[in-house]
Amino acid sequence: MENQRTLADGLRLGVRALVYAVVGGAALIAIATVVSVLGPLVALDLYTPPVAAWWTVFTAVAVQGVPFLLLGTVVSAAIGAFVPERVFSRLLPRNQALAVPVAGAAGVVLPGCECASVPVAGSLMRRGVAPAAALAFLLSAPAINPVVLVATSIAFPEQPEMVLARLVASLAAAVVMGWLWARFGKERWLRLPGAGRPPATGLRGFASGLQHDFLHAGGFLVLGAAAAATFDIAVPRAVLDVFTGSAWLSVLLLAVLAVVLCVCSEADAFVAASLSGFSPTARLAFMVVGPMVDLKLIALQTGTFGRAFAVRFASATWVVAVASSVLVGWWLL
Repeated sequence: MENQRTLADGLRLGVRALVYAVVGGAALIAIATVVSVLGPLVALDLYTPPVAAWWTVFTAVAVQGVPFLLLGTVVSAAIGAFVPERVFSRLLPRNQALAVPVAGAAGVVLPGCECASVPVAGSLMRRGVAPAAALAFLLSAPAINPVVLVATSIAFPEQPEMVLARLVASLAAAVVMGWLWARFGKERWLRLPGAGRPPATGLRGFASGLQHDFLHAGGFLVLGAAAAATFDIAVPRAVLDVFTGSAWLSVLLLAVLAVVLCVCSEADAFVAASLSGFSPTARLAFMVVGPMVDLKLIALQTGTFGRAFAVRFASATWVVAVASSVLVGWWLL
């Protein structure tokens, strides 16, 4: 009976994929037709050097980032659908001080996008994992997983030290935040998530998680690529010189931009690489802060753990992430 149900689910997924491919192909053909007819007319008005430069930056960031975004969401969905949650609680030491670095280091082998890290952390807490350890995993998993590190190495092909710097700075920030919560965090700040409805597992859970994560994160990648291109083209060089001329101001500017742009961690390295006018440490801060603190994460944390937690945790994480980036950047870059 179970095999028949699995086969039926597989057939339904295949039919759904076929329908999506047909509908998507028809839409692409329609768009291509319209573009082929109207493109030359529009190009006469829009093809100027600034617009051409904007499209070049936007296309480079988006095209480079999409394969890693897809790979990251596939791995994340597979973990959510096929890895039992009890695995996490069994592997972590009972001592909080030891559980925090173990949970942080688990992000290296258990990747997930930042959108999925919040519900995963809530699920770990429901299973009895110490909040400090769950929060360390929440911060580290989107920042130091293999997909992110490989994407960073490709975005910075001549700077292998950038990969090591990102790994060290992100892991250090996650562990420090876990220890800070274990020492100073108060129960009344954290609204522990209720049991709620268990997430879907198996093929159905994998398909649902993949569709949600890729479409959700893909939208932020497109917005981030557009914002990076606009920033690169529209902001006058004289304004940038004010920030790029100061090591501290450049770090703070990109740390704030990371919060606002909300670029997925699987693709933010390509956005950082496009910001070539800034120092390596400033771009490192962009990649360390983004997966840990951005607007969508703050909203997710507020909805899951409460506003009192989100305000305090996001603010402290931003400060720790920036400090970690500066120290590691000074050391390795």
